[in-house]
Amino acid sequence: MDIDIGRVAVAAVVVVVAYLIGGIPWGVVVARLTGGPDPRTIGSGRTGGANVMRALGPRLALASGLLDVGKGIVAVLIAIASGGGLIVEILAALAAIIGHSRSIWIGFAGGRGIAPAFGGLIVIAPLAALIVAPTFAAVLLIGRYSSLASLTATAVGALAIIVMVVLWQWSPLYVVYGLAAAAMIWLFHLDNIQRLLAGSERRIEWRR
Repeated sequence: MDIDIGRVAVAAVVVVVAYLIGGIPWGVVVARLTGGPDPRTIGSGRTGGANVMRALGPRLALASGLLDVGKGIVAVLIAIASGGGLIVEILAALAAIIGHSRSIWIGFAGGRGIAPAFGGLIVIAPLAALIVAPTFAAVLLIGRYSSLASLTATAVGALAIIVMVVLWQWSPLYVVYGLAAAAMIWLFHLDNIQRLLAGSERRIEWRR
Protein backbone atom coordinates (compact mmCIF):
# COMPACT_ATOMS: atom_id res chain seq x y z
CA MET A 1 0.00 0.00 0.00
CA ASP A 2 1.36 3.40 -1.04
CA ILE A 3 1.74 5.99 1.67
CA ASP A 4 0.94 9.59 0.81
CA ILE A 5 3.91 11.34 2.40
CA GLY A 6 2.28 14.74 1.95
CA ARG A 7 -0.86 13.76 3.85
CA VAL A 8 1.20 12.16 6.60
CA ALA A 9 3.30 15.31 6.92
CA VAL A 10 0.20 17.51 7.11
CA ALA A 11 -1.30 15.22 9.75
CA ALA A 12 1.90 15.36 11.78
CA VAL A 13 1.94 19.16 11.65
CA VAL A 14 -1.72 19.28 12.71
CA VAL A 15 -1.05 17.03 15.70
CA VAL A 16 1.96 19.10 16.80
CA VAL A 17 -0.02 22.35 16.46
CA ALA A 18 -2.90 20.79 18.40
CA TYR A 19 -0.49 19.83 21.20
CA LEU A 20 0.95 23.35 21.33
CA ILE A 21 -2.54 24.89 21.41
CA GLY A 22 -3.61 22.44 24.09
CA GLY A 23 -0.57 23.43 26.10
CA ILE A 24 -1.57 27.08 26.46
CA PRO A 25 -1.96 27.39 30.26
CA TRP A 26 -4.95 29.67 30.36
CA GLY A 27 -5.23 29.40 34.13
CA VAL A 28 -1.74 30.88 34.47
CA VAL A 29 -2.38 33.48 31.76
CA VAL A 30 -5.62 34.66 33.40
CA ALA A 31 -3.88 34.86 36.78
CA ARG A 32 -1.12 37.04 35.36
CA LEU A 33 -3.52 39.29 33.47
CA THR A 34 -5.63 39.88 36.56
CA GLY A 35 -2.81 40.07 39.08
CA GLY A 36 -4.05 37.03 40.98
CA PRO A 37 -2.01 34.20 42.49
CA ASP A 38 -0.56 31.61 40.14
CA PRO A 39 -2.75 28.47 40.48
CA ARG A 40 0.41 26.35 40.47
CA THR A 41 1.19 27.73 43.93
CA ILE A 42 -2.18 26.76 45.44
CA GLY A 43 -4.07 23.54 46.15
CA SER A 44 -3.17 20.74 43.75
CA GLY A 45 -0.79 22.96 41.78
CA ARG A 46 -2.71 22.21 38.59
CA THR A 47 -3.79 24.82 36.06
CA GLY A 48 -7.28 23.47 35.38
CA GLY A 49 -10.61 25.02 36.29
CA ALA A 50 -10.98 23.54 39.78
CA ASN A 51 -7.64 24.83 40.99
CA VAL A 52 -8.06 28.16 39.23
CA MET A 53 -11.30 28.52 41.22
CA ARG A 54 -9.37 28.02 44.42
CA ALA A 55 -6.84 30.63 43.35
CA LEU A 56 -8.96 33.22 41.54
CA GLY A 57 -12.60 32.53 42.31
CA PRO A 58 -15.49 31.21 40.20
CA ARG A 59 -15.76 33.98 37.58
CA LEU A 60 -12.16 33.82 36.46
CA ALA A 61 -12.23 30.04 36.74
CA LEU A 62 -15.19 30.01 34.35
CA ALA A 63 -13.30 32.24 31.90
CA SER A 64 -10.22 30.03 32.12
CA GLY A 65 -12.31 26.87 31.76
CA LEU A 66 -14.08 28.14 28.65
CA LEU A 67 -10.73 29.03 27.10
CA ASP A 68 -9.50 25.52 27.90
CA VAL A 69 -12.60 24.05 26.23
CA GLY A 70 -11.82 26.25 23.25
CA LYS A 71 -8.42 24.61 22.90
CA GLY A 72 -10.05 21.28 22.11
CA ILE A 73 -12.50 22.90 19.71
CA VAL A 74 -9.80 24.79 17.81
CA ALA A 75 -7.55 21.73 17.62
CA VAL A 76 -10.26 19.65 15.94
CA LEU A 77 -11.33 22.50 13.64
CA ILE A 78 -7.74 22.80 12.42
CA ALA A 79 -7.74 19.07 11.75
CA ILE A 80 -10.99 19.37 9.80
CA ALA A 81 -9.55 22.25 7.75
CA SER A 82 -6.52 20.12 6.90
CA GLY A 83 -8.76 17.55 5.22
CA GLY A 84 -7.09 14.68 7.02
CA GLY A 85 -10.33 12.96 7.92
CA LEU A 86 -11.70 11.60 11.18
CA ILE A 87 -8.48 9.91 12.28
CA VAL A 88 -6.56 13.20 12.16
CA GLU A 89 -9.39 14.94 14.01
CA ILE A 90 -9.17 12.35 16.77
CA LEU A 91 -5.39 12.53 16.96
CA ALA A 92 -5.59 16.32 17.18
CA ALA A 93 -8.17 16.14 19.96
CA LEU A 94 -6.03 13.70 21.93
CA ALA A 95 -2.93 15.83 21.36
CA ALA A 96 -4.75 18.84 22.80
CA ILE A 97 -5.58 16.83 25.93
CA ILE A 98 -1.95 15.79 26.32
CA GLY A 99 -0.79 19.36 25.74
CA HIS A 100 -3.18 20.64 28.39
CA SER A 101 -1.97 18.11 30.95
CA ARG A 102 1.72 18.08 29.98
CA SER A 103 2.27 21.60 28.68
CA ILE A 104 5.61 22.37 27.10
CA TRP A 105 5.07 26.03 28.00
CA ILE A 106 5.19 25.45 31.78
CA GLY A 107 7.63 22.59 32.24
CA PHE A 108 5.20 19.82 31.26
CA ALA A 109 2.79 20.63 34.08
CA GLY A 110 -0.87 21.46 33.49
CA GLY A 111 -4.43 20.38 34.21
CA ARG A 112 -6.27 17.07 34.15
CA GLY A 113 -7.52 17.27 30.55
CA ILE A 114 -11.29 17.35 31.01
CA ALA A 115 -11.89 20.81 29.45
CA PRO A 116 -10.05 20.27 26.13
CA ALA A 117 -11.46 16.75 25.96
CA PHE A 118 -14.95 18.21 26.19
CA GLY A 119 -14.05 20.80 23.56
CA GLY A 120 -12.94 18.08 21.19
CA LEU A 121 -16.11 16.14 21.92
CA ILE A 122 -18.26 19.15 21.03
CA VAL A 123 -16.94 19.01 17.46
CA ILE A 124 -16.40 15.26 17.03
CA ALA A 125 -19.59 13.98 18.68
CA PRO A 126 -21.83 16.90 19.75
CA LEU A 127 -24.68 14.66 20.88
CA ALA A 128 -22.37 12.93 23.35
CA ALA A 129 -21.25 16.36 24.56
CA LEU A 130 -24.89 17.20 25.33
CA ILE A 131 -24.98 14.16 27.62
CA VAL A 132 -21.61 14.81 29.24
CA ALA A 133 -22.24 18.46 30.19
CA PRO A 134 -25.28 17.94 32.47
CA THR A 135 -23.68 14.82 33.95
CA PHE A 136 -20.63 16.82 34.98
CA ALA A 137 -22.74 19.68 36.33
CA ALA A 138 -25.04 17.40 38.33
CA VAL A 139 -22.23 15.45 40.00
CA LEU A 140 -20.30 18.64 40.74
CA LEU A 141 -23.27 20.45 42.26
CA ILE A 142 -24.36 17.47 44.35
CA GLY A 143 -20.99 16.19 45.57
CA ARG A 144 -18.78 19.28 45.12
CA TYR A 145 -15.94 17.04 43.95
CA SER A 146 -14.55 18.31 40.65
CA SER A 147 -12.53 15.13 40.21
CA LEU A 148 -15.54 12.87 40.70
CA ALA A 149 -17.57 14.97 38.26
CA SER A 150 -14.78 14.73 35.69
CA LEU A 151 -14.35 10.97 36.10
CA THR A 152 -18.10 10.31 35.95
CA ALA A 153 -18.68 12.56 32.95
CA THR A 154 -15.76 11.02 31.08
CA ALA A 155 -17.02 7.49 31.67
CA VAL A 156 -20.56 8.47 30.65
CA GLY A 157 -19.21 10.16 27.53
CA ALA A 158 -17.26 7.09 26.47
CA LEU A 159 -20.31 4.89 27.06
CA ALA A 160 -22.53 7.28 25.10
CA ILE A 161 -20.16 7.17 22.14
CA ILE A 162 -20.12 3.37 22.18
CA VAL A 163 -23.93 3.27 22.20
CA MET A 164 -24.13 5.76 19.33
CA VAL A 165 -21.62 3.81 17.27
CA VAL A 166 -23.66 0.64 17.74
CA LEU A 167 -27.05 2.26 17.11
CA TRP A 168 -26.13 4.42 14.17
CA GLN A 169 -23.19 2.44 12.79
CA TRP A 170 -20.71 5.26 13.12
CA SER A 171 -17.04 4.61 12.43
CA PRO A 172 -15.31 2.63 15.22
CA LEU A 173 -12.80 5.48 15.32
CA TYR A 174 -15.30 7.39 17.47
CA VAL A 175 -14.92 4.68 20.10
CA VAL A 176 -11.15 5.12 19.90
CA TYR A 177 -11.54 8.77 20.86
CA GLY A 178 -14.02 8.05 23.64
CA LEU A 179 -11.94 5.33 25.24
CA ALA A 180 -8.55 6.97 24.70
CA ALA A 181 -9.70 10.32 26.10
CA ALA A 182 -11.32 8.60 29.08
CA ALA A 183 -8.21 6.52 29.75
CA MET A 184 -5.95 9.57 29.71
CA ILE A 185 -8.21 11.63 31.93
CA TRP A 186 -8.53 8.81 34.45
CA LEU A 187 -4.74 8.40 34.36
CA PHE A 188 -4.26 12.10 35.04
CA HIS A 189 -6.69 11.76 37.97
CA LEU A 190 -4.93 8.86 39.70
CA ASP A 191 -3.99 10.94 42.75
CA ASN A 192 -7.57 12.24 42.95
CA ILE A 193 -8.92 8.69 42.77
CA GLN A 194 -6.68 7.70 45.66
CA ARG A 195 -7.92 10.64 47.74
CA LEU A 196 -11.55 9.90 46.85
CA LEU A 197 -11.12 6.32 48.05
CA ALA A 198 -9.39 7.54 51.21
CA GLY A 199 -12.07 10.18 51.86
CA SER A 200 -9.55 13.02 51.77
CA GLU A 201 -10.33 14.60 48.41
CA ARG A 202 -10.72 18.38 48.33
CA ARG A 203 -14.24 19.72 47.77
CA ILE A 204 -15.08 22.76 45.68
CA GLU A 205 -15.96 25.79 47.78
CA TRP A 206 -18.31 28.10 45.93
CA ARG A 207 -17.47 31.13 48.07
CA ARG A 208 -13.97 32.48 48.34
